[in-house]
Amino acid sequence: MAKRSTFLPALRSGLYYLLMYPVTIIYAIFCLIVGPLLPFRARFAVLSSINYFYIAWLRISCGVKVDVQGRENLPKGQAFVVVANHQSEWETLYLQLLVRPQVVVLKRELLKIPFFGWALALLKPIALDRSERRGALKQLLQQGVARLQEGIPVLIFPQGTRLPVGKLGRMNKGGSMLACKAGVPVVPLVHNAGVFWPGKSFVKYPGTVQVRVGKPVPVEGRSVDEVQKDASEWMEQQMREIGAI
Repeated sequence: MAKRSTFLPALRSGLYYLLMYPVTIIYAIFCLIVGPLLPFRARFAVLSSINYFYIAWLRISCGVKVDVQGRENLPKGQAFVVVANHQSEWETLYLQLLVRPQVVVLKRELLKIPFFGWALALLKPIALDRSERRGALKQLLQQGVARLQEGIPVLIFPQGTRLPVGKLGRMNKGGSMLACKAGVPVVPLVHNAGVFWPGKSFVKYPGTVQVRVGKPVPVEGRSVDEVQKDASEWMEQQMREIGAI
């Protein structure tokens, strides 16, 4: 890939954060006051509404657009497990707009981030302590099944951590195990957001993030390994096609 100029993107990224940070603080304070008073679905709708601003302001200030293929593959009227690749802060914002409502599986330390993490804690995330692997899996299955039984989709990043563009990493089986235990389908999803918003990077580059949603992978009468194979193979193929790896 040719080396990209960072001067103008850096200026535009500075403009993005210049407005993003104060809006986040103000909205988070509002959410911390109002959120606990609302039932979960209404709470999710209110707290995640700021993401519409984030994505719109990202397009205006930095030129980062979005194109989604396969939106129709998201099941209607039932819970499911979404497994998505993890390579940018972008997906934590946009996927809350694509799958509504949802709970996300995340690292417990994210809830300690001032304002953002405090508000995120109100959305019933499955916050895992990654230092206790066996305990984390038990927590994922117990809390994940409970959320799914409430009819709430669960979002999991099977790579476990953000990986740069060009890296696939290892896809863990947690999402497939949860789906099989709860008897709900797995919906694989991929994107190439890391091309335009590299993980932990200040600079964002203009372009169109491609998102692809796969057809639900059934779990009835199938093993975890079979479900995992179908989902991970589809993800790898699609990630190669859109330049995510």
